[in-house]
Amino acid sequence: MLMATLINPAIPPSPSRRFSVPRTAPNAKFFKAPSLRCVRKNCGINGLSTTPSPMDNGGPDDEESSPEELSEDEVEPKNNQIWRLFTEAQKNNLALCWELLLRIDSMVLGGLVSTEEASNLRRMVIDSEVSLVDVFSGSLQERDAELLEELRHFSGGSKRKGFHIIHICTEMEPLVSVGPLAPYITGLSRALQRKGHLVEVILPKYASLDLDEVQGLREVEAESYTYFNGQLHGNKIWTGVVYGIGVTFIQPLYFSSFFNRDRIYDYPDDFERFTYFSRASLDYIAKSGKQPDVLHLHNWETAIIGPIFWDIFAKQGLGNTRILLTCQGFDSQCLDEPDKLALCGLDPGRLDRPDRLQDTSKTHLVNVLKGGIVYSNKVIVMSSMHSKGRIIHSMSHGLETTLALHKEKLLVSPCGFDNSTWDPSTDKFLPVNFSAEYMGGKDACKVALHQQAGISKHASSILVGCVISEVSDFDLEKLRADVQNATRGGAQFVFLGNGAVPTVNKALRYLQEALEDSNVQFFTHCDEALSHLVFAGSDIILCHSLHDPLLQVPLKALRYGAAPVLEASSDNNFRYSADHDHEITRFSQFMRSTFGIMSLSQALDEIRNNPSTWKTKISNAMKKDFSWDSECYETHVSAYAAVKNL
Repeated sequence: MLMATLINPAIPPSPSRRFSVPRTAPNAKFFKAPSLRCVRKNCGINGLSTTPSPMDNGGPDDEESSPEELSEDEVEPKNNQIWRLFTEAQKNNLALCWELLLRIDSMVLGGLVSTEEASNLRRMVIDSEVSLVDVFSGSLQERDAELLEELRHFSGGSKRKGFHIIHICTEMEPLVSVGPLAPYITGLSRALQRKGHLVEVILPKYASLDLDEVQGLREVEAESYTYFNGQLHGNKIWTGVVYGIGVTFIQPLYFSSFFNRDRIYDYPDDFERFTYFSRASLDYIAKSGKQPDVLHLHNWETAIIGPIFWDIFAKQGLGNTRILLTCQGFDSQCLDEPDKLALCGLDPGRLDRPDRLQDTSKTHLVNVLKGGIVYSNKVIVMSSMHSKGRIIHSMSHGLETTLALHKEKLLVSPCGFDNSTWDPSTDKFLPVNFSAEYMGGKDACKVALHQQAGISKHASSILVGCVISEVSDFDLEKLRADVQNATRGGAQFVFLGNGAVPTVNKALRYLQEALEDSNVQFFTHCDEALSHLVFAGSDIILCHSLHDPLLQVPLKALRYGAAPVLEASSDNNFRYSADHDHEITRFSQFMRSTFGIMSLSQALDEIRNNPSTWKTKISNAMKKDFSWDSECYETHVSAYAAVKNL
């Protein structure tokens, strides 16, 4: 029997059973950033050493020093290179592991193996301590029947103890990215797999998918059907591996227009599109014999899986699986006619009730996101800065009653960032690497940024970087006034814009013409190298929000020794919040006690007047781990463990 946070499909849930940009002149000038290429001594590029290994047996006339003679600065690139090779080997083995697992799915759908044998084969592959590259790298081109024979003769090693998680979602970086969901799916999934968990992703096969990063993309040669609108409809199933993560793509045949469109969201039939995909994902999981520990749902688009799962699929061999829903926010919920629930096999009469899917305000409609909250075992809200209490009472967009009723299963998690790509000690885009222990390289990066931006460096200059991705992020008049005040005190600014967004270009043109200051530089387009250099060379990064799930600007700033300081925005009110709920993230606690309480002018004053205190703050911030592998990972694993114990 399911415990308190689960809905018993036969019993209704109850409180006792908790489960304006001005016009600009046409002659404004902008810099377009050229590509950066940082060359080191000995012709090495970006710190990649060409020193031969000890196994090269070089003679006494070799120019390279022996390992004993290398300085600490020279040894570090060698170690980094060895680590990269080791990591690449791990990635190759994981990618092949996933290709084997997805081929087993194909065998089940094709009727070659039973779901029970498939489960044993999957466990054998997952648990193996043997390098799968050595055993199966030449076998993936074989037909399913031949590969099956080899799998049956293969014996594995000791048991893996991690969770098996399936994300059913509508975005994943770099395949399809519209908002914060895409980097979150990829970042969290990679962090989970690094810690020994098995993670896979199911996505619609959009016509607009970027498939460049997909390894081993193949169509499964088997029929797959989905119940929808009273009939069974065929789908094509595609599989591949992305960054070591197994990905399954579902392509409707009869409803082929559902995902062959210019945009991902905001169509009148979004309910039908994503309800079809949600039901198809469950049909595929059930037929392939998978028995994941957790089905991880995301936003309203796949929240309908909660009621579909408990009403239909928990009885089809998935009784040990649990449901977790993540919400990037509550502003998008999907309200529709109750009768439409029957499209995917649900009973509108059972679900169109105040304690289930009926919308609180518009009682003639059902609320899909509300249903996901009610029918999930745990709900995670992604919010780096706000407490659970504030989210429920001030940011719930009409779901306050539902969230308050299910408060015990609600968790708050911060976002993360990719600390393998964004690490100043190994960053290949920087002219000199640096760390909290060795900050000399940051000064070199600051010099390089001055040169790149064409700004004259002064001994006491403070360099402020600012990334503008959306005009709505900033109050341009307030920003202009703050920049003017700061430059009078000797500060310098570098603005990065998004050239693909016309409104951002207009905003930058307005700022440039309003400021007309040689100490302020603008880049309407920037490559990746310039982006990394701005974080590395800046003393302060001006942020529109400290909760930035899409670009992760504050997190990258902290890692690169630049203080994230808020410009005027709606996020400022967290500084003065009277909310005494202490259920906030560690990131929020850290920011409230350091840079988050500062205005730009206060930060500039502290740098000038208390340089030693400032350096200590910066050093401490750089040592903090706010990547996907840290608090975000811990919160999610805690949630997975909690639902599995129900």
